[in-house]
Amino acid sequence: MNFRQIEAFRSVIISGTVSRAAELMGVTQPAVSRSITELEARVGFALFDRVKGRLIPTPEAQAFFRDVDASFVGLDRLRASAARIRDFGSGNIRVASLAALGSTLVPRAIRLFRDKFPTSVVTLNVMSSSAVRNHVADGEFDIGLAADEVDLTGVDHQVFGGFAAVCAIPRGHALAERSVIGPRDLDGVDYIALSPEDRARLRLAKICEEAGVRPRLVTETPNSATVCALALEGVGVGIVNPLSTDGFAARGLVFRPFKPDVEFKSHLLFRPDTQKARILRAFIAALLKARNTRPPLV
Repeated sequence: MNFRQIEAFRSVIISGTVSRAAELMGVTQPAVSRSITELEARVGFALFDRVKGRLIPTPEAQAFFRDVDASFVGLDRLRASAARIRDFGSGNIRVASLAALGSTLVPRAIRLFRDKFPTSVVTLNVMSSSAVRNHVADGEFDIGLAADEVDLTGVDHQVFGGFAAVCAIPRGHALAERSVIGPRDLDGVDYIALSPEDRARLRLAKICEEAGVRPRLVTETPNSATVCALALEGVGVGIVNPLSTDGFAARGLVFRPFKPDVEFKSHLLFRPDTQKARILRAFIAALLKARNTRPPLV
């Protein structure tokens, strides 16, 4: 089988008729019909039933189409990549980030980066830290930002930073009157926790255990921003990454320092065994600048 036969098959499936498929391909209807006939001979089963002049895909054709369509998705990505290189050059960066940084610090870094490289294209995907690590290790992203619980084997990495947690408190809550929150303040209080594997949660749990206190768990969620949203609704209080608090204070959520410090630590991850291009080093510099010049909590 050849590409033209596969393209004719896919075009007929998508468009529903041979005539429309011929228009999409820029060929004649007989050429499309001939390609379909040749492809059926190659695969060894009927692709369409001819019913009153119409081509109805057989069950075998529908199963075959799933793989055909997946291959065309790959071709579409290659076309898009070629278009980006043609229009902007090869200076593109693919970034994967955990949610705590991907919705706040990384966008600021992208703005700083594009001030110096206005023709570069940055692809940003927000996902879990474990997914960040896997995609970077597989070479699908150039750089990743992940929490410290992630497995660092198989990737190049460096510490990005540690950020002291703050307590997110609903407006009107008794704890909002305090200037600093400690573990004893959480005893018996409705508490919104991060995921059980989150290192910051584990650090807080150790502090509470040593203090002999036990917050009343009401909700679990993997993202600090979601903790803030839940606290804003009055569900409870939570210990969150300060980089996830943007905009919540203006909506009425109260933030207070938590002592002793509970750090949210993160790492920069890189594709293994690859030399860092100048443009990637420039993006890392933008990330560090965004980290060091982040806006105040409130």
